[in-house]
Amino acid sequence: MRAAVLGSPVSHSLSPVLHTAAYEALGLADWTYTAIDCEERELPAFLGGLDDTWAGVSLTMPLKRAVLPLLDTVSPRAAAVGAVNTVVRRDGRLHGENTDVHGIRAALAEAGVTTASTAVVLGGGATACSALAALAELGARRPTVLVRDPSRTTALRATADRLGVTPTVAPLTQAARHLPGAPLVLTTLPPGAADDHAPLLGPGVLFDVVYTPWPTRAAHAAAAAGARVASGLSMLLHQAVCQVALMTGHPDVPVPAMRTALTRAANTAAAFPSRPYREPDVLGLDEPAAKASLE
Repeated sequence: MRAAVLGSPVSHSLSPVLHTAAYEALGLADWTYTAIDCEERELPAFLGGLDDTWAGVSLTMPLKRAVLPLLDTVSPRAAAVGAVNTVVRRDGRLHGENTDVHGIRAALAEAGVTTASTAVVLGGGATACSALAALAELGARRPTVLVRDPSRTTALRATADRLGVTPTVAPLTQAARHLPGAPLVLTTLPPGAADDHAPLLGPGVLFDVVYTPWPTRAAHAAAAAGARVASGLSMLLHQAVCQVALMTGHPDVPVPAMRTALTRAANTAAAFPSRPYREPDVLGLDEPAAKASLE
């Protein structure tokens, strides 16, 4: 049986490490999981060519929104977020799921966050939409979202409406007004994009979706200020746990084996060519983690 992660670029993905470790632990010797470069224009033909030898595919940028009209069914959570990162084949039909929301919630749980009343989100893309969903499920219905250009937040605002969330959307240039004193900050910005705002972070909890290089400047600054920090590696792990369950049908996913494989890959020079600011007080996968149940 085959599965893969699709995106462009995708060669850097650690998803094959996670899924392969799960297959080995589950004894699925005939299962394979690879990384396939696929641009948006190529996605319809690829999905149309999936046959019974395919269990499903994972999706990364720029495919999470583009895939929606190509699917037969979509889960309520994925429909609300407006983004799909997992496609599974069921009786010859394509079903879309969003496991990123669970990944974010589990990463926050590892940093001790199980409820939230308020939060600041940096970024307005597909991952930010998943962050809004995670925050809504934790109780934060009126988060602040800081973006480069508030005029380009149509998809974000539509997601907020479907979730019943009322965010305050402001430009990133107003970060000095919103970040100091924020008890929970989630940055969904690409590597380096949050660096200028790192000095504004204080004690509390920071979730940074970036996992290479790690720690980021934001993570380093937040940890130095006494914050609990979780990286995108935790999100990557737990969203993959859900994907393995969906694709294989095994309810007992071997999380420890997947965590060990990811930790090993993350600590190789090949996976992380640049890792400045290695600090023991910045949470990573080598820290004890609370169990997060599948949702």
